[in-house]
Amino acid sequence: MTQTTLFLDIGSGTQDVLLHRPGTVLENCPKFVLPSPAKAVAARLQALSAAGRHIWLHGRNMGGGFGRALDAHLKLGLRAAATRNAAYSLGDDLTRIEKMGVVLCEECPPDHAALELTDFDPRFWQRLLDAAGLAWPDRIVAAAQDHGFHPGGPGSNRRGRFQFWERLLLESHGRPEDLVFAAPPPEMTRLLDLQACINGGFVADTGAAAVLGALFEEDISAQSRERGIRVVNVGNGHTVAFLLFQGRILGVYEHHTGLLDAPALWGQLERFRLGTLPFEEAFDTGGHGCLCLDLPGAAGDFSPTYVLGPRRELLKPYPVSFPAPGGDMMLAGCFGLLHGLRLRGLAD
Repeated sequence: MTQTTLFLDIGSGTQDVLLHRPGTVLENCPKFVLPSPAKAVAARLQALSAAGRHIWLHGRNMGGGFGRALDAHLKLGLRAAATRNAAYSLGDDLTRIEKMGVVLCEECPPDHAALELTDFDPRFWQRLLDAAGLAWPDRIVAAAQDHGFHPGGPGSNRRGRFQFWERLLLESHGRPEDLVFAAPPPEMTRLLDLQACINGGFVADTGAAAVLGALFEEDISAQSRERGIRVVNVGNGHTVAFLLFQGRILGVYEHHTGLLDAPALWGQLERFRLGTLPFEEAFDTGGHGCLCLDLPGAAGDFSPTYVLGPRRELLKPYPVSFPAPGGDMMLAGCFGLLHGLRLRGLAD
């Protein structure tokens, strides 16, 4: 295939970007590490707050990393309104969002500044590519974290997201490439909006992109065919870990990075690789949960551990390796998306 592909790994702090051009040496493909779209929204919101402007949020369901900026805006006594779809960026329970002080309305109220929400702004990308002298890609493939749409009581969002991983293990036989979606599950509303913005391209969760990123490295992939390995992505918001053996994911663990210190996190990860960590312990300490299938004896103890992510230094005191897929750890998710397409025969 000769299609140029813009790969985006959209996190809470950064969006990491690879413009892949078949026939070009990988090291010469353009790469960017940019502030995340949510960070950009937060900066614009803070500027409007400083100017004393009321705001109206409209557009897409995107990452909610601008929530603190909105809280600060409301504490100043300034008003905030939002369309229903934009409000879902802040959570699934619109009643709770209204109680925060956000007025839901589909038209911009008088004296409010309109602030558009989107994980992918084609105008921004056209300007950036033009400035770099780069042509618009043939296709766009993107990853973002999606909790899924799960309105309900406390914990429903966390529990609902873990059902996504359960389906991978129980229904898709743990094939990591199946997590790069041509059609995301209907409850993955953020990914659906993102896919609409990128003209129907493939989308994935950032956790899936991370594990595929580790497997992009041939030595790691080869080792996983011979024995079980553990891949951990320590993100700014979430830590997700996988047990892999012979091309299959056999276990998934997910927690919130800021809720556990390094010893507590490592302790849970150690019991996870042995298949002895209860779901309830991960969930009751504020995480999403864990699940292991029957771990085959031929896989060994899953002790080889590869750690990725912007907060990977948290696990530096422990016996782990820090791979750099494609020569750049920050681009692991992008290389993972590329690897996922290759496994499906959709990329060179």
